Amino acid sequence: MEFINNSLPAVINPVIIADEPAEETNSDTQFIEANTLSIKHDELINHHIIPVFVKDNEPVISQNDFIQTMQDTALEIFEGERILKPVIRVSHPIKGRIPEARNKPANELIDNEKTLYYERMAFTIEIPSIADSIDGNELSLTIGGVKSHASDNLYNKKGSDEHFKIFIGFQNKVCTNMCIWTDGLQSELRVQNIGQLKGAIHTLLQSYNSGYQLFHLKQLAQYYITEQQFALVIGRCRLYQHLEATVKKDIPVLKFGDNQINAICKDYFRDTSFCKDANGNINLWKLYNLFTGSNKSSYIDNFLEKSVNAYNFVEQIKWGLEGKQESWYLN
Repeated sequence: MEFINNSLPAVINPVIIADEPAEETNSDTQFIEANTLSIKHDELINHHIIPVFVKDNEPVISQNDFIQTMQDTALEIFEGERILKPVIRVSHPIKGRIPEARNKPANELIDNEKTLYYERMAFTIEIPSIADSIDGNELSLTIGGVKSHASDNLYNKKGSDEHFKIFIGFQNKVCTNMCIWTDGLQSELRVQNIGQLKGAIHTLLQSYNSGYQLFHLKQLAQYYITEQQFALVIGRCRLYQHLEATVKKDIPVLKFGDNQINAICKDYFRDTSFCKDANGNINLWKLYNLFTGSNKSSYIDNFLEKSVNAYNFVEQIKWGLEGKQESWYLN
């Protein structure tokens, strides 16, 4: 359906999760790529062990618990909408073995003697029935989160804070780039049980104003920079990383490194969907997607923060073009 309302629907009737999995074709169409593997939800449930707190051997909130809690909350809030299965990416495998196999050489271990969990996990759940389009690109509402056990103190006991990141935003279906901004991200969520986690997810999903974000995203397509301005922006991006801290504090933060800036430069010329036009001009919607496209090479731990930074960066370029504020990147 075409998305019209400025806020998300309220609760509570359950819907059926679509039988087909969210589309995964190849590594070029994943929402994140760097240092990650794709796994199915069933594998996470049936084959991955769950870490525990060392002092009392009580289990943490597992990655499956996290995903299932997000799904259950979506079922309550998005009444009547089509909800796809989660797309899951993992990194940093933690391998082990059962006690009976402790003396075996690694190459002689059989499957039931091995244990595995991944320290870091990111997932998305697409809701394709809530959609809109910008500059010819279809967008669909998407929710998800990031879990890194590296952020938790597992040497403590149950009841210690566990760290999560949760988000809601839109996915560009042309490229699976994630469009997330500050109002759709809670990046420092600390909870002690699943009830608190569900409450935080519920609050974020209900308070998110999708129409407001879409309005601002659509505005980006109305602003253009020339090839000369693009070259200036890119040059400033390269300089930013080497500025003294006293200078940086007065400039909008840029979290993208040289390799990602290089990818943006390449795609400015070559990307089939977001490259410059025949005169070298590029609108800010396309520039934004060059940044979110390069963000796929970010690691799970900072992927969401960089996604938000991509929007904030392009938005302040827009303000500079409007004359609302001086932009260091355009001067």
